[in-house]
Amino acid sequence: MLILGADTSLPLLSVALLRDGILIGEVALEGKGSRNEKLLPAIDWLLTESGVAREAIDLFAVTRGPGSFTGVRIGLATIQGLALALDRPLCAMSTHEAIALGGGHDSVLIADDAGRGEFYISRFENGVETIPPRLAASVAEPHLTIADVLQRTNVAASCAKRAAQLFAAGRVAGYADITPIYVRLAEAEVKLQQKG
Repeated sequence: MLILGADTSLPLLSVALLRDGILIGEVALEGKGSRNEKLLPAIDWLLTESGVAREAIDLFAVTRGPGSFTGVRIGLATIQGLALALDRPLCAMSTHEAIALGGGHDSVLIADDAGRGEFYISRFENGVETIPPRLAASVAEPHLTIADVLQRTNVAASCAKRAAQLFAAGRVAGYADITPIYVRLAEAEVKLQQKG
């Protein structure tokens, strides 16, 4: 089973390739600016360096936020396009699920800076999401921060590992939803509502 994972929701754009649960290769790039100009070249570079053709990929995995609104859309559209073009299944999950359950944290509170003095949080207990991504004004208990994760983990690799777990459990079909997880409205949507 060959899985290509991608994350474009966080400051580091990442792509990873797993074969039968073993990491073949991964790449991470600074993701600010033009993610749409970086994602496909990063995928192509990883496949070329790994000696793998796109047609050999069995499953595509991608994160769907919370995180950068534009980044989430680019990642979902690109990976969905590849999956459709190659007639392969797509496994889309929250960025927090990829980090927690793909990263081996069965019970953890995930927190990420959401700007405006707020945090995106999610909780996982015994491998189950008990609090889906939501906004919080503060985080007063021990937690895993996305900033710390990015220093030592390729999030796309965690996404691919989680997809492998879901495939093994026969649960990939339940992860076909590619709706972005934004948690809150974009700045433009907030201004539009204020005018109305």
